[in-house]
Amino acid sequence: MWRSTVFEDRSDAGRRLAARLGRYAGRRDVLVLALPRGGVPVAAEVARVLDAPLDVMVVRRLGVPGHEEVAMGAVARGGVRVLNQELVRRLRIPPRTIDRETGVERAELERRERAFRGGRPPPAVRGRTVILVDDGIATGSTALAAIAALRAQGPARIVVATPTAPLSTCEALRAEADEVVCISSPEPFLAISLSYEEFPQLTDDEVRASLEWAARQRPPAGAPA
Repeated sequence: MWRSTVFEDRSDAGRRLAARLGRYAGRRDVLVLALPRGGVPVAAEVARVLDAPLDVMVVRRLGVPGHEEVAMGAVARGGVRVLNQELVRRLRIPPRTIDRETGVERAELERRERAFRGGRPPPAVRGRTVILVDDGIATGSTALAAIAALRAQGPARIVVATPTAPLSTCEALRAEADEVVCISSPEPFLAISLSYEEFPQLTDDEVRASLEWAARQRPPAGAPA
């Protein structure tokens, strides 16, 4: 019977994750991006401890029709779409189904971008060290889409940071990111929520409030000096 690292809540996970990222503290080129919704309170603690600006990287999972909890891919800003080609072939998912789901999730992605930022433009990424944070990563499809979208914007370095993820997912992410920081990799990996004592669902309003608080603590995230 495996015993995973258990975090009190997302804020506790963020503080413990920040302790692994201390070499990035106080650097003016660092930008912390959260994968909402769950990644926001984790990233907020990382940004606070590192004294870095905080924003969101909105990515939407493409669920298998009829089994939406299973990800066949994800979409991100800039027209990025990442597909699990092996799963698509195995389940014989037709292109028209993938395109339909892509359209639905792109519309939701745009809605969330507007809701979370309240009209603020996305942060400048070129030349920065970007720390991409989530509260846990299972298959890695959303994180891979986020990495692909970020690469197109010319960051100096992409660091994926998460409290918990399977070892296989961490290896897949290391092939695309410059660095992966993960505290706990329980085997078998059954669910992200099992690594937390408290794991409540978050609302758009809570995400927006966290971002507004972070923006008041620091000026908007522009290009590095």
